[in-house]
Amino acid sequence: MGDVPIRGRWSLVTGASSGLGADFAREMAKRGSHVVLVARREDRLLVLAEELTGEHDVKVEVVPLDLCDPDAAGDLYLRLAEKDISANVLINNAGFGVRGAFIDNHWSREEALIRVNIATLVQLTKLFLPAMAARGYGRIMLVASTAAYQAVPNYAVYGASKAFVLSFGEALGSELKGMGVTCTVVSPGSTATEFHEVAGHTHTPTGRRMRMSSAEVARIGIEAMLKGKPTVVTGLRNSVLVGLGRLLPRRMTTAAAGFVMKKTHSKLPNDDEVKT
Repeated sequence: MGDVPIRGRWSLVTGASSGLGADFAREMAKRGSHVVLVARREDRLLVLAEELTGEHDVKVEVVPLDLCDPDAAGDLYLRLAEKDISANVLINNAGFGVRGAFIDNHWSREEALIRVNIATLVQLTKLFLPAMAARGYGRIMLVASTAAYQAVPNYAVYGASKAFVLSFGEALGSELKGMGVTCTVVSPGSTATEFHEVAGHTHTPTGRRMRMSSAEVARIGIEAMLKGKPTVVTGLRNSVLVGLGRLLPRRMTTAAAGFVMKKTHSKLPNDDEVKT
């Protein structure tokens, strides 16, 4: 399935206040899509909205919302319905990580992670998919991670959440064949965003050299989604590592993931949470 016209259609982007979410929104606006921006930090959303409307001939709707709230997905759906906005493209980008040994991490943060990374993502997809199927057109993106392809010590709950996203997205994509709607799972590796600070760590010099830019990851993801590809791992290095990992026993990939984390990341002295 090739590229489809999205000019004049609405795209909904979660986690749009910074990083990949903001760059996904920029990519869609560049292609002429109207954009709904969703995140907690309204001030950042308003700045981005001004940028997008100033540079492109598109409409932008700002919806400040905490996606940790169990009612957030339903609230968002109703707000857009009241404004007669129907999302033709759904980019489920919002999410965050929690670094550290599972035994030491606070349950409140891990519970919030599961809510945003899994429950809200699935509920938003459930809510917006039926209208796409009825129209015979739609594009859904689920943002996973290279962490989805193996267990990651000291990122146990985050890695497991992204493994869920990958499995859910691949299954959903198969179910949607022939409907005119596609689901694309995008799995970035290390990317230059606020993600790592939110998770409670920063990059070592080695880790910084391995990062891709957020803009490049977003471009790759959007192009794959518009073409209807089922999955994409961003960047050649990441694709090679994921491919090699599939050839090795899981115990080896788990150990390797733990080793890489130690070499490329260091803990921040203050790991206060700041979600997108």
